Amino acid sequence: MQKVRKAIIAVAGSGTRLLPATKAMPKEMLPIVDKPIIQLVVEELVAAGIEDIILVTKWDKKPLEDHFDHSWALESDLAKSGKKEKLAEIVKISEMANFIYVRQKGPYGNGTPILSAASLVKDEPFMYVWGDDLVKSKVSFAKQMLDDYHKTGHLMIGVQKVPRNQVDKYGIVSLKDKKTMQLDGIIEKPSIKEAPSQLADFGRMVLNQEIIDVLQKTSLGKGNELWIVDAIRDYIKAGGAFYAKEIQNGEWLTTGDPWNLLRATLEYAKDRKDLKNLLKNYLKKI
Repeated sequence: MQKVRKAIIAVAGSGTRLLPATKAMPKEMLPIVDKPIIQLVVEELVAAGIEDIILVTKWDKKPLEDHFDHSWALESDLAKSGKKEKLAEIVKISEMANFIYVRQKGPYGNGTPILSAASLVKDEPFMYVWGDDLVKSKVSFAKQMLDDYHKTGHLMIGVQKVPRNQVDKYGIVSLKDKKTMQLDGIIEKPSIKEAPSQLADFGRMVLNQEIIDVLQKTSLGKGNELWIVDAIRDYIKAGGAFYAKEIQNGEWLTTGDPWNLLRATLEYAKDRKDLKNLLKNYLKKI
């Protein structure tokens, strides 16, 4: 089984639901306590053995690129002031992986970043990740997925069970086989009565060249955009096998709106030794 070494991260979104915070700052750079969202995503991938991180960006994402570069002035200042631990932490950010930046070209939609980076993953399996989706788990969810892939060769998408009364907010997977978690299809925002399951898909996928080939032929869908789930549906209809992967000992946390960004921050803060008691006491107070 060919080892998965590369990941494509889609970071070309505008973050309009988080304005005005995202007016001059990429949404992926907003902090979860004291780390940007995108750093937590990259750390998850690196923990899974990913070596090459391909970030598909647009014109206003330079702060994101700067974050994963060396900051020589800052590193020099930290060294001079004897802050060795903080210096090591800062240096590690730029050395976690090989970072590659590609400007997104093509129609709107979450399928376009894959086509923009297709030449960099040609004929290789790869992970596809949304830059504002976090998975907080004891074992990196990317590692859980890749351990599965390296055993089975299954292409897959991450899923999490959501309450029945919220299925109309997500893409919901239909299972062909509940034991193996093989998919029969994905239904975008079904009605509560029509939902085939309570398993919502999110931005963690293991894909390969076959999906790229299908995506290149996929018609624009809802909102005149190119959707990766449409390509996955087409792949399944053509006889391809695709699977769902549930998180073990963890939780998917989206950060795309004010409430979910705050909730994700609190979830990470409550596990910090230096913050958990302060947070607990403050929440009791208010």
